[in-house]
Amino acid sequence: MYYVYALSSQDQNYIYVGLTNNLERRFKQHNSSKERTTRSYAPFKLIYEERFKTRITARQKEKFLKGGSGKEFLKTLE
Repeated sequence: MYYVYALSSQDQNYIYVGLTNNLERRFKQHNSSKERTTRSYAPFKLIYEERFKTRITARQKEKFLKGGSGKEFLKTLE
């Protein structure tokens, strides 16, 4: 099972979109500042998650959410 997820920084105007096979572990990594790319934006709240059976379909959704229309959708969830 694969997850596409979006995190919103609680302190700054920043949304991170990612893909993983272990959402709980990945969320903890982001909030414990172990990820270089998101370290300065922690702490985060989970604003979106969706499960997929294949990595290919999950990657397609991740790409959509990282684009203009997808980002606009995510901003409505904050």
